Amino acid sequence: MKVICIGRNFAAHAAELGNPLPAEPVIFLKPSTAVLTGGKPFFYPDFSTDIHYECELVLRVCRNGKSIEERFAHRYYDRIGLGIDFTARDLQDGLKAQGLPWEKSKAFDHSAVVGEFLGVDVLPKGAPIEFRFRKNGQVVQQGSTALMLFGFDRIVAEASRYFRLLDGDLIFTGTPAGVGPVAVGDLLEGSIGEYDLLSCRIK
Repeated sequence: MKVICIGRNFAAHAAELGNPLPAEPVIFLKPSTAVLTGGKPFFYPDFSTDIHYECELVLRVCRNGKSIEERFAHRYYDRIGLGIDFTARDLQDGLKAQGLPWEKSKAFDHSAVVGEFLGVDVLPKGAPIEFRFRKNGQVVQQGSTALMLFGFDRIVAEASRYFRLLDGDLIFTGTPAGVGPVAVGDLLEGSIGEYDLLSCRIK
């Protein structure tokens, strides 16, 4: 199982980090060791002092596929949930400034928190999917698929050009504006519509 992540998929988030808008999906990977499930706590790592949350809609891949056409892409995911793409922002900024790869800042252990999933048939067909993310009870991020630069099917098609999708893979589809730091003791929670799907305590 692998985690495929999409960067800069919301214009406002790209702007808040000073990044240009991409012409195609920006793709990076996290290993299976990055995944944290079951509502387990996230332990603040000792190699960073500036861990940021990024809440995202997550697709669960339900069948194997390679070079999938966009018009068939909806057949390759069956569940939608919420996740947190944790980023060691201090490491990332330092690595980017040197022109170095920044996997250490994005793909470290437990950097991909995954909540519960909904079947795609639970959500209204054709309607935008709205989601919210709270830190200590306060809404800090709100997103909608209507604001994505690249929709689910385009993401699946593009990713499958380079990486064979396998049943059980996860696709993080990008974060809206409002990312920020976490501290020990914080409670992070997320919901899609009326469904509370994600909870993670920082320790």
